Amino acid sequence: MREKHGKWSALFAEKSATLSSYMLRRVAHRWDAQDLVQEVYLRLLRIEPSDAANIRSPEAYLFTVAANLVKEHAVLRQQQPLGSDELEQVVEQLVAPTNLEADMDSELRRKQLEELIDRLSPKCRAVLIMHYRDGMSYREIAGRMSISTNMVKKYIVKGLAACRQRMADYE
Repeated sequence: MREKHGKWSALFAEKSATLSSYMLRRVAHRWDAQDLVQEVYLRLLRIEPSDAANIRSPEAYLFTVAANLVKEHAVLRQQQPLGSDELEQVVEQLVAPTNLEADMDSELRRKQLEELIDRLSPKCRAVLIMHYRDGMSYREIAGRMSISTNMVKKYIVKGLAACRQRMADYE
């Protein structure tokens, strides 16, 4: 068993820079990429020797594990409720003051916008968050969510329109 772990460790050491680069291109934050790289290594070490014997291309397997972790990470991020700091970042970027808005209490406006964002569909909310909080491009979001860039644009337009319309209803 130690011998098999040694082979996985050697492969990981050889490919760790490439794997880190791969992760950095697919997640929003460096710390997430580092965590995912470590998780790849842990999953490699958990492979039973009998299962490892059936793996024809260890390098391909390594990157398959990495790709699956990126997908799991994206799903978890979509399902997680926003923390107050993260939601505040999104709200700050979406608030576009006008003369009427200048008269509104900013804290009330922020709370209303938080409620509106929370009511959006999960995909629409996730796209807005990835674009405004994480600064991701339409193409990056499309790749992360396995949708077209046109769908990303539609979700952003739909989400912003819903927020603007509902905020106008509050005024």
